[in-house]
Amino acid sequence: MTPPQARTWSQRGRTPVVRVRGRSRRRVSIAALTCYKPGHRSRLIYRPRRDDGPRDGRKSFSWRDYRDLLIAAHQQLGGPIVLVWDNLNVHKAADLRKFAEARDWLTIYYLPPYAPDLNPVEGIWSLLRRGWLSNVAFSTPEHLVQRIRRGLRHIQYRSDLIDGCLAETGLTIRPT
Repeated sequence: MTPPQARTWSQRGRTPVVRVRGRSRRRVSIAALTCYKPGHRSRLIYRPRRDDGPRDGRKSFSWRDYRDLLIAAHQQLGGPIVLVWDNLNVHKAADLRKFAEARDWLTIYYLPPYAPDLNPVEGIWSLLRRGWLSNVAFSTPEHLVQRIRRGLRHIQYRSDLIDGCLAETGLTIRPT
């Protein structure tokens, strides 16, 4: 009588190892807005940015990228925007402040210096990391971007998840 054979792709007694190519210079940054309006479904608007090397010297979003995201959000939402931002240095850039002051449809408030528990977008990142990005070995940067987009698209269609991220902060939306 012989024991049953294991159905594994690694030798017995050896931990399977997956080799993944990668370079430390590659990076994917994402900017996102959670949008809430009483009586309407919650929305998520996002933009990914992939850094593959010296394109314009920046590895993350510039104030122009945030400006373009805000303009796109204004066009999609069709109304004024009250923006509550964390204290990222790009969010407080002088050019972005000038842009906001010149727009009557845009009002910006800043969270206290370190308050990730008050930022609903942090809940979105948590959902993304625990769900669509967990237990995956990314073979290429395109694979990573594809998974990020798929996960954010699923979250976009589930306004209850976006509402839950706001509820977890303890903040409420009250029309004035």
